Amino acid sequence: MIGRDGAGRVGYAAGAFDLFHVGHLNILKHAKSACDYLIAGVVSDELLRTRKRITPVIPLSERLEIVRNIGFVDEAVEETWDDKLQAWEALRFDIFFKGDDWRGTTEGNRLEAEFAKVGVEVVYFPYTMSTSSTALRRALVLLEEQTEYQLAAQA
Repeated sequence: MIGRDGAGRVGYAAGAFDLFHVGHLNILKHAKSACDYLIAGVVSDELLRTRKRITPVIPLSERLEIVRNIGFVDEAVEETWDDKLQAWEALRFDIFFKGDDWRGTTEGNRLEAEFAKVGVEVVYFPYTMSTSSTALRRALVLLEEQTEYQLAAQA
C-alpha cells in the first residue's frame, strides 16, 4: 500500500482552507498529481490567530471535514506546528507543496534551504489570482457593513 509506510512519494500541502474555494482545490489537485500519497495540513485556529492574525470563519473541525473529503486528499491532519520542519519530523513527507506566491520570498527561501537538508523537495504551484480567502473575507465584511447601513436607514 502506498502511504506513510514508505512506499511511494508522500506529499504535504498545508493551508488554512478557510472559506474553501477553487484555489484551494487547485493546490490539492496539482499536489496529488505530483505524489502518490497526499497529506493535507489544515492550520489550527490558534495558529491562524497568531501567525496570520485572522480568526477563521469556518472552525477547524469543519475545515478538516471538508478537506478530508476531497478526492485528491489521502489524509488530513491538524497543523499545530510552529515550523514546517516540525511537520516533516512528525509526518516524514518527501515533497512540500506551496503556492508560488511564496517563491523567492524570505520565508520561501528559508523553507527551501531547511527542507533541502532533509531531502524534501519544495514544489510551487500557480497561485489562483481570481479567488482568495482574503478577497472573500473582504466581501463578507462589505456585505455585513451594507446590511448594517440598510438596517440603520430603515430605523
